Amino acid sequence: MESNMRKDLFDHLQKLSFSYYDNNNTGTLQSRIVNDLFDISELAHHGPEDVFISILKLSGSFIILINVNVKITLILFFITLVMLYFSIFYNKHMNRVFMKNREKIANVNAIVQDSLSGIRVVKSFANETIESHKFDKGNLEFLKSKEDNYLIMGKFFSGNGFFQGLLYVSVILAGGLFISNGTLKVADLMVYILYINIFLSPIDKLVNFTEQFQKGLTGFDRFLQVINTEPDITDKKGAIDIIEPKGNIEFKNVSFSYNEKHNILENINISIKAGKNVALVGPSGGGKTTFCSLIPRFYEINEGSITVDGIDIRDVKLKSLRNSIGIVQQDVYMFTGTIKENIAYGKPGASDEEIIDAAKKANIHEFIMTLKEGYDTSVGERGVKLSGGQKQRVSIARVFLKNPPILILDEATSALDNESEKFIQKSLEDLSKNRTTLVIAHRLSTIRNADEIIVLTDEGIKERGNHNELIDLDGTYAYLYNMQFENIS
Repeated sequence: MESNMRKDLFDHLQKLSFSYYDNNNTGTLQSRIVNDLFDISELAHHGPEDVFISILKLSGSFIILINVNVKITLILFFITLVMLYFSIFYNKHMNRVFMKNREKIANVNAIVQDSLSGIRVVKSFANETIESHKFDKGNLEFLKSKEDNYLIMGKFFSGNGFFQGLLYVSVILAGGLFISNGTLKVADLMVYILYINIFLSPIDKLVNFTEQFQKGLTGFDRFLQVINTEPDITDKKGAIDIIEPKGNIEFKNVSFSYNEKHNILENINISIKAGKNVALVGPSGGGKTTFCSLIPRFYEINEGSITVDGIDIRDVKLKSLRNSIGIVQQDVYMFTGTIKENIAYGKPGASDEEIIDAAKKANIHEFIMTLKEGYDTSVGERGVKLSGGQKQRVSIARVFLKNPPILILDEATSALDNESEKFIQKSLEDLSKNRTTLVIAHRLSTIRNADEIIVLTDEGIKERGNHNELIDLDGTYAYLYNMQFENIS
């Protein structure tokens, strides 16, 4: 069951949109997948059996006790009801404490994941002490929640122990009273006390089971919090596949905001013909990356429509739409595995010949062949064994292998040195041939040959035209271009 729930949770996380991950930490999500589900499976495995056996024992012993003496059994039953009320009352508090405890350990996981993922940055700034303090703070909060956990459990078990002792005392006192007035024999009282042990045994088991129940219930609540989160973006009923897409893209009166308060893009109207190379430039925060993120429906627009080959992208299956788009980003993500596996991510099931051909087109094949294990060389976690330029070429090989009609280059060379940029730029030019290409660039020298350059600012589309037209316009683009040229010279 634990395995199936973990698979369901992981599969559901794959469906959730970018907006969900914008607001949730990876470490806390890992905690939900790994830690929370263990207690659920333990509860499901032992819970029904323990409860069933305990109820049978309770019922049987209660019937025997009531046959021995009705009045004492009613006293016992009343105290048991008080104990039940006490348990229900404390269970609510325990649930809150256990939930807080889960949140704190998830926070510790998040701190560890964040620190270890950025360990090279930590060491480069010699900030090990700061990271240690961050961990100590999170760990101390977890310790405090664990202390609260033990405190309330101590009160719970002590309270139930008190009521069990009260049962014995009440039975002895009531029995003594009934013996004194001749309504109960001493032998019957002794038998009654012996059967109380049988009655209390399942109660003990249920009391001890409470901790496991609360842990499992808390884990299940956290499981449901994710499972019940509906993806923002899904295939609509009757969504279609794009058949042999050409790559015509059109924005019609498109407006978008992340928080529904301030529009990043407002009333955007752009038509991009198939096979054209269009560059997006402008100051940071102008909406360039957001613009490109809307085409594969990573986010849903607030107003207007976006079409590919005349079809509204909301009418297209997500898988079909995203299979039609290749993205090369500045920050390349490498999966743990080999170079071949990372290139093949662009087309699962690709043959070795296809992978090698893609690597050659990306100008990375010769480098790979210098490695001892060639294409089977491990890239390390997040590709740490490769340089920035090498990782970028692997990502380009992925897109060559995918062979999409639409290409998005999101500042693909901005973080590279000049020598690496020359290799990458040549690969990108080859990749862009006969594809609709959108280029986000800060190095304006790399987009001089674009068919059209669009200047995006926080006010919307400020300027449009090719390089020469915008230079002659002597506006924002000319200012940005001349400023870069002056800095270079």
